[in-house]
Amino acid sequence: MRILFYDTKNYDKNSFELTSEQFPNIEIEYTKSDLDPRTAALAEGFDAVCAFVSSDVGAQTLSILHEKKVGLVLMRCAGFNNVDMEKAKEYDIRVMRVPGYSPEAVAEHAMALALACNRRLYKAYNKVRENDFSLSGLMGFNFYQKTAGIIGTGKIGAAMCRICHGFGMKVIAYDVYENPTLKDFVEYVSLDTLLAESDLISLHCPLMESTHHMINIETIRKMKDGVILVNTSRGALVKTDDLIEGIRMKKFAGVGLDVYEEETNNVFEDRSDEILEHSTTARLLSFPNVMITSHQGFFTREALSAIAETTLQNALDYEAGKDSPNDVK
Repeated sequence: MRILFYDTKNYDKNSFELTSEQFPNIEIEYTKSDLDPRTAALAEGFDAVCAFVSSDVGAQTLSILHEKKVGLVLMRCAGFNNVDMEKAKEYDIRVMRVPGYSPEAVAEHAMALALACNRRLYKAYNKVRENDFSLSGLMGFNFYQKTAGIIGTGKIGAAMCRICHGFGMKVIAYDVYENPTLKDFVEYVSLDTLLAESDLISLHCPLMESTHHMINIETIRKMKDGVILVNTSRGALVKTDDLIEGIRMKKFAGVGLDVYEEETNNVFEDRSDEILEHSTTARLLSFPNVMITSHQGFFTREALSAIAETTLQNALDYEAGKDSPNDVK
């Protein structure tokens, strides 16, 4: 089986080449180009393509893949909202994903962002580098006995719940479906209650029509003053212009973001200074209580290994005609 691997980074190639030793019947060719209508034709002669959450797997791309007789799109990520599933079904192109690889990796990064915002670690680091050891502007608050509000309690959200519980926090959660593994220490509440009572709010839900811009000026106004907001899930869960308004209202003690509305692979990649200057992400960076990282929540050795193994097993299941829980329906 031949797979064309789009948008290859060195760490992708290293992890997949190491894991592919366990899958000798799979041949992978790597390209730095991302998958979109301009590059889809490169897949001629391949059985499958491997794409990422930033790839354009829309109707035009799928039409070209269909013409090139590609039967499988392997998403090496959990998200698939960038895939036109109606067109994929029309062309009989199977789409498979990696629904869970290392939930602890993302949850740990979410807590790292929360702690960095709370204790002003980025400001403290820069002050000390300038030989300024004063404590001015560095005061935070104890997480112990405060309330953590977790929106979305799938595998990553559940891991975040356990971390917050370990910090001695009261943990409340909002989700359409309650996670029975959390019943001993998590209280499920309405979204309005969570917004009003939480000292830390962390987002861990998929991007769907019902969750798009769920953090907006109306929901921000319902939050406590001095709340910390963390998003390691999907950028468009937050309406960025409204978030900026909330920051200017001094609603937030800190905001930690590993994802952003403008994100491709990296919001700064291939952008002119003029575009960057006017982007909402760049505007966010102008605030001293905002911490932004480059979509690195998943980026651990364990997670990359799990992503490679699941993706290649998905390819084998497709080749064998097996059903899989990783199929995108």
